[in-house]
Formats: sequence, structure tokens, C-alpha cells
Amino acid sequence: MDTTTKAGGRGAPIRLLAWGAAGALFLLPLVAMQFTSEVNWTTLDFLFWGGLIGVTGALIELAVKVLHTPLYRLMAVGAILAFALLVWADAAVQIF
Repeated sequence: MDTTTKAGGRGAPIRLLAWGAAGALFLLPLVAMQFTSEVNWTTLDFLFWGGLIGVTGALIELAVKVLHTPLYRLMAVGAILAFALLVWADAAVQIF
């Protein structure tokens, strides 16, 4: 009996959709800068934003791969997203 799985298993379309959404989120400020002067990001802002999106996505991938119970996956992904939003909000207004 063959117990190996293919590299592009069941989660491949969801992963592709998630990373595509992350890429769209990364480009959103760039598009907004074309239409309004209120969004004025520098290269450092884009590096920070890209790092935050990349690390968040990688941590979510790791959590989904390591945790096997759907409830644990959901809680881990929720915690990762909440922490990313906290970091993003703090970077915007510098509370901490």
C-alpha cells in the first residue's frame, strides 16, 4: 500500500488562493498611492509590509501543516492573524 501523498495534495488550491490574496494585499497600498496623496509609503514601509505578510503567511502554513485537529488549526490561525493585526496597528500609531 502506498502511503505517500503528492506534493500538490488537497490543500493546493487553498494555498494558491491564500498566497494570491497576500500578494493582492501587498499591492493594495501601491494602487492606492496612484489615486490619492493620503497614502504615501516609502520603500521601508513596503519592506515592512512585505515582511509582515510573508512571516504571517509562513506561520499560518506551518500551523496548518503541524496541527492536525481543525479546531487547533483554527485557533492557531486566529492567534497568528490577531498578532499580525496588532503589530500592524502598532506600527501605524506607535502605541507600544
